[in-house]
Amino acid sequence: MVDLADPECVDQALETQALLVEKRVTLTERWDIDMAADAGEDDETALANLFVVRLPTLLVAAKADRIASLADEWAVFQELTGWRYPMLPVSATTGVGLESIGSWLFRELGIVRVYTKAPGKPPDMGRPFTVRQGQTVRDVARLIHRDLAQSLKYARHWTHGQPHSQQVGPDHPVVDGDILELHA
Repeated sequence: MVDLADPECVDQALETQALLVEKRVTLTERWDIDMAADAGEDDETALANLFVVRLPTLLVAAKADRIASLADEWAVFQELTGWRYPMLPVSATTGVGLESIGSWLFRELGIVRVYTKAPGKPPDMGRPFTVRQGQTVRDVARLIHRDLAQSLKYARHWTHGQPHSQQVGPDHPVVDGDILELHA
């Protein structure tokens, strides 16, 4: 998190990065799940990098309401630091941008929220199950109970915004906002 309106922000950010490098922590703009090795690394570099922690990084620009030209300030910050992290401007005072942090992280991390319901009852929209993008109805059932995953026959499935359900099998992939009624 940086305050782009603070003239010291570049120095503070670079000092923080230097401290992290000392601790073998590398910040990266890559948000893909498998970051074990960068493409094009030779064997020696790849071996050295096995002991480096790589953290996908989102730069949050605080106090965005105080920055006259956010795009210009961000361009100067990038030029001076050389960083190319994704950036979200936010303001705790006005609330601007705060709501976008959670959805951005869910999307980039590939997290899918799936809601469940009992037959004849409304869905429990307060407590979703979370799985990774590409996981299935069976994976959601396993989170509830492993016996349910083994005996699962089908699920009634509602896609976000659809009034009618469809019957799907255990291997049906789920997407964010799905509602499932599981049948064993």
